Amino acid sequence: MRALLISSALVAAFALSAPAVAAPTSLLPTEPEAAQPPSQLAPLAADSAWTPRFAAAADKLATALRSRDEAQWAPLLGGQWLSAADRERVKNLLGDRNSPFLRALFSQGSTHRGILGWNAPASLGAEERAAIENGQEAEALVCWSAGGNGSVPWPATAVEADNLPGRPYACARIAYSIRGETPTWRAFIEQREPA
Repeated sequence: MRALLISSALVAAFALSAPAVAAPTSLLPTEPEAAQPPSQLAPLAADSAWTPRFAAAADKLATALRSRDEAQWAPLLGGQWLSAADRERVKNLLGDRNSPFLRALFSQGSTHRGILGWNAPASLGAEERAAIENGQEAEALVCWSAGGNGSVPWPATAVEADNLPGRPYACARIAYSIRGETPTWRAFIEQREPA
């Protein structure tokens, strides 16, 4: 007990003798940032250099998913980097009778495909828009729906491309790169938990 009192006294003495140092000020803003509304999606322009690339990737992905063969779809969704939990989630999406993938990709009627990109802000100038179009990397959402005349409303924002049961479409995000000698792409299938 005596040793504890002595050590407490020493700590207090050192604390009083140490010069007071002001707490560092943060370099980060202290005001919370205003919430931004989700970016709106729009169909990729037919004359975009990216449209045929995403269309080919979407066709290959749809064929692989329709096969329900993990050996075909897993490499397109990340291969060795696709976690076991994500593999199981995709398997469930392809087999669950309430899944939007079942209705969109496995229906008896025709399947419609939409390729959606994020709307560029109106403030972008012509040079900035051209730089985006001529870039070496791009992302798009590819969605499929079944039946009808293709007039199903596609998701308005990426949040709505969540593959929840009851959606009239199923979606995948594709990241495409033309860096290097061979163009590469990888698909991601997200699914938000129902509220």
